[in-house]
Amino acid sequence: MRCWSTPSLNEALEQAKLLLNEMPGLSPLQHRTLLKLIQQQLRPSLTYNQEETEKRRRQARDEVKPVLFQIKKGEMIVREGERVSADQILKLRAIRESGRDSRSLPTALGLLLCILLLIYVCYDYARDNIRKFHPDSRDMLFLTLVFLALFVLIKVSIFIATGLGNTFSYIDSSAYFYAIPFALGAMLVRIVLNAETALLFSISSSILVGMLFGNSLPMALLALTSSLVGAHGVRHCQERSSIYRAGMWVGLANAALLIGIHFLAGRGLDLMLLWKIGFGLFGGLLSTVFVTGTIPLVEALFKYTTDIKLLELANMNSPILRQLMVEAPGTYHHSVLVGNLVEAAAEAIHANPLLARVSAYYHDIGKVKKPLYFIENGGRQRNKHDKLTPSMSALILTSHIKDGVELAKEHKLGPELIDIIQQHHGTSLIKFFYDRAKSQVEPGMPQVDERDYRYLGPKPQTREAALVLLADAIEAASRTLSDPTPSRIQGMVQKLINNIFIDGQLDECDLTLKDLHLIAKSFNRVLAGSFHHRVDYPEPVHIVREKNDKEDNGGDRTKNKNENSDRESAEETKDPEAAAAKDSAEDLKRLGIS
Repeated sequence: MRCWSTPSLNEALEQAKLLLNEMPGLSPLQHRTLLKLIQQQLRPSLTYNQEETEKRRRQARDEVKPVLFQIKKGEMIVREGERVSADQILKLRAIRESGRDSRSLPTALGLLLCILLLIYVCYDYARDNIRKFHPDSRDMLFLTLVFLALFVLIKVSIFIATGLGNTFSYIDSSAYFYAIPFALGAMLVRIVLNAETALLFSISSSILVGMLFGNSLPMALLALTSSLVGAHGVRHCQERSSIYRAGMWVGLANAALLIGIHFLAGRGLDLMLLWKIGFGLFGGLLSTVFVTGTIPLVEALFKYTTDIKLLELANMNSPILRQLMVEAPGTYHHSVLVGNLVEAAAEAIHANPLLARVSAYYHDIGKVKKPLYFIENGGRQRNKHDKLTPSMSALILTSHIKDGVELAKEHKLGPELIDIIQQHHGTSLIKFFYDRAKSQVEPGMPQVDERDYRYLGPKPQTREAALVLLADAIEAASRTLSDPTPSRIQGMVQKLINNIFIDGQLDECDLTLKDLHLIAKSFNRVLAGSFHHRVDYPEPVHIVREKNDKEDNGGDRTKNKNENSDRESAEETKDPEAAAAKDSAEDLKRLGIS
C-alpha cells in the first residue's frame, strides 16, 4: 500500500485547471492565458527506474518473516465433517509434499525387500508342509504376474481415489479405497489352481495391502476377508453364475466388516458409513467383473483348463463327442455312464466332480479311429480279434490311448484332460489276450513277456484320473452281469477295486482306503439305480394264443424226451444264481479284469 503518489503530466494539468477555477476575479481571457502559460512551463521532474524498483521490491519481500506452523505427531489436522480452512489446506499440502522427498527410493527398496522375503517364506513353508502345493514353472509365472498386477491395480486405485476425494470433498477419500477389488487375485488363483495356493496368496496379498496403506491393520483385514470369501465362493464352478454369486458374498462380507470397523473406532451412525458400505458392495461386484473378463485371457496365455473351460467342454454337441456318438455309439454310451459314476464318486470324496465327469466323456475318444475293434461297438458283427494274433490285438487296444491324446491336442482339450486320457488305464494288464498268448506258446518257444500286454501308462496321478480308471473297469464289467442284483453288483465292485488296488494302479494318486470305501459305495448306488427291475407287463392276447397252440402241437414230442434230458434240465435250473455267476466270471476274464 503506497503512502504517497506521484501525479502524471495530465494529472498535474487537471489540478492546475481546478486551481484556476477557484481563483476569483479572473476573466475568461485571463483564465485561458494563465492555463496556456502553465501548460508551456509544466515539465516532468521524475523518471521511472525499473531496475531499482524491482531491487527494492525484492528487498522488501526478503525482509518479510515467514509464518511457520508446527505440526506435532498425532495432531488432528482436520476432523471428519469439519469445514476446512486455508491454514488446514496448507498443512495438508505440506504433509503430502514432505512424503515426496529423497527418501522415496530407500522406501521402495525396503518395500520390495519385505515383499520378496514374505513370498519366499510362504513358498518354502507351503512346499514342505502343504500336500497339494506343488506349483511348476508355469504356475509360478502365473502367480507372479497376478501378484504384480494386483500391486499395480492397488497403486492406480489409490491415485484415483485421492483424486476423487479432492474433487468430491463431501466424501472422505479413504471411503473410495473400499471399492478396490482386493479379492480379484485370490479368486483367479482359486479358479486356476487350488484352494491351498489361494489361501497362501490371500495371506501374502493382504499383508501387501496393509503395507501399501501405511501399515493399516483394518485394510489388511478387509483384503484378507474379501480374498478368502471370494476364493471360497468360486470353488468348483458348476455354472457361470457361481462367479457372480461369489462377488455378491464378497460385497456383503466387505459391508459387514466395514460396519464393525466403523463402530470399533467409536463412531456412530452417519452418512459416511453409508458411503463406505456402498463402496464395499461395489468392490465385490468389481471383483466379479474383473475375474469374468480375465479368465479367458489366462486360459489362452497359460493353457489352463479351468472350471469355466470345463463347462464349455461338457456340452455333448462338441465336434469330437458328436463324432464319437456317430462312429462309436457303444463307446459314447459307455463314456456317459462312466461320467455319471465318477461324478457321484468325486462328490463323495470331495474331488472335482466337473473335471471327473468331463474327463470321463473324453477318456475313450481314441476309439473313433478303430471303433469296430472294441466289443461295445461291434454289435452283431463277428469279432475282428478272432483273426488277429494276441499281440496284434493288444497293440490295437493300447493304441487308443495314443490316438486319444492326439485328438485331444487337436481339439485343444487342455493338459488336465490329456493327462487323464493317458492315465485312465494306468499300466494295467490286458489279461484276456495275455492268457490267450500264453496258451498258444509251444514247448521250446520263449515265454510271453507280460510287459507287452500292459498299457504304457503312466499310472493315475490325480484322484480324478483314478476315478475314471475305476469307473471305466466297473462299468464295462457291469454289462456282463446276467442278473444284476444289488448283492452281485456290490460283490463285483468290491472285487474289481481290490484287484486294481493289488495291481498297484493306485499307488501314485492321493486316494486313501476311506476314499475307496466311499467310491465303492457311490458306485453301488449308481449301478443299482441303472439296473432297476421293471414290471412284467401282460402280453397281448394273440401272442398268448400262439404260444398255447405251439405248446399243444409239441406236447407229444416233449413227452417222448428221455429221462436224462429231464435230469439235465433240472440240474441246469436248480441253481440259476450259480450259473449266472459262472457266466459273469467268464465275461470278466474276457475283459481282462478278473
